[in-house]
Amino acid sequence: MSEGTPSEFLKRLLRKPVIVKLRSGVCYHGRMSCLDGFMNVALEDTREVVDGEVKAQYGDAFVRGNNVLFISPAPSA
Repeated sequence: MSEGTPSEFLKRLLRKPVIVKLRSGVCYHGRMSCLDGFMNVALEDTREVVDGEVKAQYGDAFVRGNNVLFISPAPSA
């Protein structure tokens, strides 16, 4: 079963819980509210996770696309 194009995959993640991993190794867990063509990501209900430990919580967060290593769906609880 094909997932389609990367663009289609990312569109399906809008308004859903995601993990955004940065090139620095830091992860942001939140609900993706917006994504543009430069991979700039807006997240809601965001947690900053470093080495598996929550370091900070934010209502909204904006991640600049050139820092993004990957975006994946968050595992179901």
